[in-house]
Amino acid sequence: MLPLTFAKAGEHVMVVSVGGSPEVRKHLGDLGFVAGTAMDVVSSHEGDVIVAIRDSRLAITKEMASKIMIEGGK
Repeated sequence: MLPLTFAKAGEHVMVVSVGGSPEVRKHLGDLGFVAGTAMDVVSSHEGDVIVAIRDSRLAITKEMASKIMIEGGK
Protein backbone atom coordinates (compact mmCIF):
# COMPACT_ATOMS: atom_id res chain seq x y z
CA MET A 1 0.00 0.00 0.00
CA LEU A 2 1.49 3.30 -1.17
CA PRO A 3 0.27 6.88 -1.63
CA LEU A 4 -0.93 7.83 -5.10
CA THR A 5 2.08 10.17 -5.39
CA PHE A 6 4.27 7.09 -6.06
CA ALA A 7 2.17 5.81 -8.99
CA LYS A 8 3.69 5.87 -12.45
CA ALA A 9 1.99 6.74 -15.74
CA GLY A 10 0.34 3.69 -17.30
CA GLU A 11 -0.31 1.86 -14.04
CA HIS A 12 -3.73 0.46 -13.15
CA VAL A 13 -4.29 0.88 -9.40
CA MET A 14 -7.04 0.56 -6.81
CA VAL A 15 -7.92 2.94 -3.99
CA VAL A 16 -7.44 1.24 -0.61
CA SER A 17 -8.17 4.16 1.71
CA VAL A 18 -8.40 7.95 1.83
CA GLY A 19 -6.95 9.97 4.70
CA GLY A 20 -6.96 13.58 5.79
CA SER A 21 -9.49 15.75 7.54
CA PRO A 22 -13.19 14.92 7.25
CA GLU A 23 -13.58 17.75 4.71
CA VAL A 24 -10.72 16.42 2.56
CA ARG A 25 -12.06 12.84 2.70
CA LYS A 26 -15.52 14.06 1.67
CA HIS A 27 -14.12 16.15 -1.20
CA LEU A 28 -12.02 13.26 -2.53
CA GLY A 29 -14.96 10.87 -2.09
CA ASP A 30 -17.19 13.23 -4.08
CA LEU A 31 -14.60 13.11 -6.88
CA GLY A 32 -14.77 9.30 -6.89
CA PHE A 33 -11.79 8.35 -4.72
CA VAL A 34 -13.41 5.71 -2.51
CA ALA A 35 -12.03 2.38 -1.32
CA GLY A 36 -12.31 -0.31 -3.98
CA THR A 37 -12.38 2.07 -6.95
CA ALA A 38 -10.03 1.18 -9.82
CA MET A 39 -8.28 3.87 -11.84
CA ASP A 40 -5.57 4.31 -14.45
CA VAL A 41 -2.68 6.72 -13.94
CA VAL A 42 -2.51 8.88 -17.07
CA SER A 43 0.37 11.13 -16.01
CA SER A 44 2.59 11.67 -12.99
CA HIS A 45 4.99 14.57 -12.55
CA GLU A 46 6.74 15.40 -9.25
CA GLY A 47 3.85 13.93 -7.26
CA ASP A 48 1.05 15.69 -9.15
CA VAL A 49 -1.10 13.05 -10.85
CA ILE A 50 -3.71 12.83 -13.60
CA VAL A 51 -5.94 9.77 -13.31
CA ALA A 52 -8.73 8.24 -15.37
CA ILE A 53 -11.46 7.28 -12.92
CA ARG A 54 -15.11 6.49 -13.64
CA ASP A 55 -15.15 7.82 -17.23
CA SER A 56 -13.42 11.07 -16.16
CA ARG A 57 -9.91 12.41 -16.01
CA LEU A 58 -8.93 14.26 -12.86
CA ALA A 59 -5.80 16.21 -11.95
CA ILE A 60 -4.77 15.79 -8.32
CA THR A 61 -2.10 17.87 -6.57
CA LYS A 62 0.76 16.22 -4.72
CA GLU A 63 -0.83 17.20 -1.38
CA MET A 64 -4.16 15.53 -2.23
CA ALA A 65 -2.52 12.52 -3.89
CA SER A 66 -0.52 11.84 -0.73
CA LYS A 67 -3.79 11.24 1.15
CA ILE A 68 -4.98 8.54 -1.30
CA MET A 69 -3.54 5.11 -0.50
CA ILE A 70 -3.40 2.65 -3.41
CA GLU A 71 -2.37 -0.88 -4.27
CA GLY A 72 -1.66 -2.55 -7.56
CA GLY A 73 0.32 -1.17 -10.42
CA LYS A 74 1.42 -2.18 -13.88
